[in-house]
Formats: sequence, C-alpha cells, structure tokens
Amino acid sequence: MSNARAAIILAAGKSTRMKSKTSKVLHKVGGKSMLSWVSDLARSVGVEKLVCVVGEANQDVRKAAEALGMEIAVQEPQLGTGHAVLAAKDNFKNFDGVVTILYADNPLIRPETAEQVYTLLEQGADLAVLGFESADPTPWGRLVMEGDDLTAIVEAKDASEAQKKITFCNSGVISASSADMFSALERVTNNNAKGEYYLTDIVEILRKDGRKTVAASADEKEVFGVNSRSDLASIEQYFQDRMRKHFLDNGVTLRDPETTYFSYDTQIEQDADIGANVVFGPGVSVASDAVIHPFSHIEGAIIGKGSVIGPFARLRPGTELGERTKIGNFVETKKARLEANSKVNHLSYVGDAEIGKNVNIGAGTITCNYDGYFKHMTKIGDGAFIGTHSSLVAPVTIGKGAFLGSGGVITKDVPDDALALARADQSNKDGWAKRYHAAMQKKKSNTKK
Repeated sequence: MSNARAAIILAAGKSTRMKSKTSKVLHKVGGKSMLSWVSDLARSVGVEKLVCVVGEANQDVRKAAEALGMEIAVQEPQLGTGHAVLAAKDNFKNFDGVVTILYADNPLIRPETAEQVYTLLEQGADLAVLGFESADPTPWGRLVMEGDDLTAIVEAKDASEAQKKITFCNSGVISASSADMFSALERVTNNNAKGEYYLTDIVEILRKDGRKTVAASADEKEVFGVNSRSDLASIEQYFQDRMRKHFLDNGVTLRDPETTYFSYDTQIEQDADIGANVVFGPGVSVASDAVIHPFSHIEGAIIGKGSVIGPFARLRPGTELGERTKIGNFVETKKARLEANSKVNHLSYVGDAEIGKNVNIGAGTITCNYDGYFKHMTKIGDGAFIGTHSSLVAPVTIGKGAFLGSGGVITKDVPDDALALARADQSNKDGWAKRYHAAMQKKKSNTKK
C-alpha cells in the first residue's frame, strides 16, 4: 500500500429535517458551507483524491462539489452508509492508498484531530476510527473496545442493554486501505434493525480477516453532526466560541465576546480592540491597534493599522482602509480605497471611490456612483476637503488640496487646490418670516371658529 491519501465525503442525504430548499450540507457555518469545511479539512491533511457521494436529487450539492474539485459518485437509492461508500468503488479502481470516510454535515473537525487516524495506521493498525466520549450516548453508535483494540461498532438501535451503557461513541470517521475498505464492504449485509448496509460492520469483518482495528478520541463538540436547524445553531455557537478563544489567546481585545461574531477566515492582529455587537462577514483583515466600535458590520474589508471604525458603521466588500483612517457612525463604504489619515466621520456613503491621504469627507456626503445601468468611480486627491452634504456625481475627480463648499452637487472635475461651489446663491427677503407667521396664525384662528 502506498502513502497516498484519499477521502470519500458522504453527502447523499435528503436533508428532510432541515426543512430547506437548499441541501443541508450547503448551509453555512461561520460563513462557509459545511461541504466546503469538510473539503478543506481533507485537503489540509494531504488528501490527493477526493470523492463526494451525492443522491440523484442533490444537484446543488453535486454542482458545489465539482466546483470544489471533487469527483462525483451517485448513491441511488440511499441504503445506508456502507452502500454509500460502495457507490464510490469505481472511483478507486486504480488507487492504492488510505481511504478516509468523512461526512459533509460534520464541518468542524480540526486537521490535528483527523491526523490521529493516520497516525494509528502508520503505527500498524489496519483500520482506525475516530470516537468520542458522550455524556448522553443514547443516539450514537457505540465503540466496543477490548483494551486498545476496537472489536465492533454497534448502532444504537441494535445495541444490547450492556452495550447501551458504553459512552465511547462513533463519529463516523473511518480510515483503512482502499483494498481492505472495499473488500469488507462487499461482504456487508443489511441484517439489522434498519435494514441498511452499515459501514460500521467492516470492523468485525476485517477483524475476522486478522486485521488490527483501533480507535482515536476527539472532543464531542468537534465531531458534532448537523441534521436540523437547531443543530446548525448549536454548531455555529461552538464555532464562534472557538474563534473568540483563539483571538483572546492571541492578544485581541474583545469588549463583549459573546456578542462578537466571526467568519471562517477572519484575521485580526494583536492589540486590535473590538467593541460589543460587531459582526465580521467573510474576507475581513484587521491590522494591529485598530479599534472597531460597537454595532459595526464588516465584510470583505481590509482595515489598516491604527484605524478607527464606527460605531454603527457598515464596511462592504472591496473596502480598503490605510493606516489611521477613520470611518465613523452611520457611514457605509463599498469598493472604496482610503489612504492613510483620511476620515469619513458621519452619515455618509462612499462607494466605488479612490481617496488619497489626509482627506476629510464631511457629514452627509454621497458618492453618486450608479446611473441605473453602470457603476462609476469617484477619485479624490490627497489633502482634499469635502464639505458637509456634498453629492459627488461620478465619474468625477477631485484634485489634490481642493475644497468643496458645503451642499454642493459636484458634476465636473475639480482642479488641484481649487474651491468648488455648486449651489444656488443665497438671497434674503427682509420681513418675510414675520409676515408668514402672522398670516398662518390668522388662518389657524379662523379655522377654529
């Protein structure tokens, strides 16, 4: 047998308990689909060949698996886990190595946990299973051990009263050589309470062949599988707790950890300070010494060192903030690059924009980037000052050091160091307000009669 590693990801279930038009395994944890989580796990432990088993009805899963670079095997009808793995047999005609069975609804196994089964095989085992200790083992298959040897895996519905007392349970993750795996599966029968072909039966079959079968142990929460919306919420909470601990342990301040939410790829450097009720969508990088004030939502954004965000800010994909920039309360950015020391402090929208250094953008400023058909760019040079309540109608360029008077609708380029005024001249009508109030009071009085 070679040292090559392959994996079969089982994803053919009907997802009925999710009550969703989307297949279960495409629901997201930490902003990434469960199928993607398991695919990434396999790649991270050196799997070279990856096969996803789908059902005929799982066309959305098939499309997603193919996009992730997996081969496809179809299980139809669904007659159990053993039958599912056997559906992938033709994909392994020319493969000589280790095959690991993974589950697309079991997203949060760490690479170092999965590596345990490979270590056991390298130490001389012929089959290795990943198990876990459970405080409530009622629904799980039991791992029957004799010393260090795994003698059988018994499904919950088939367990004897003595076996039901076992608390060491089956996660479903199994590794063995491709030859042993498929040889044993050919001999599995459906003589059990469910009338299904159990993958777990290969343990006893291989032991009769004189093979050594063993088990490693993982944390129960880590190998938790998702079947329902409730399960999905539980595993999301576990993921968030894991991320919170990671950042706290690595020098990030979380002012209220329980209300801070992360995505699978969130990156935050040491000494960043994160306020309460901050949500990080996918694609966020936060440099050291940045401060994120409460109630900010950030997605697809790069935040430079020492920058200050929020409160109540929304940073959308394509936002790139240089060092010591400021994005204040009720400001929204999208596909906007701000260089060092620039500020958008209040009640503004900045989208499809390139903003230089030391720019001040006044409250209520809008980059009018969409004409109903196409998006257009706004460019603002270093040191420009954008007056309060300015509307910048793109495409437009504001030169370096330019000054825009408040309330302007800017439709033309502004040269470097120029003053742009784009509002009607003010006129004052003496005594108008006094006459207006008198007329209105008289009208109101006549209405009451």
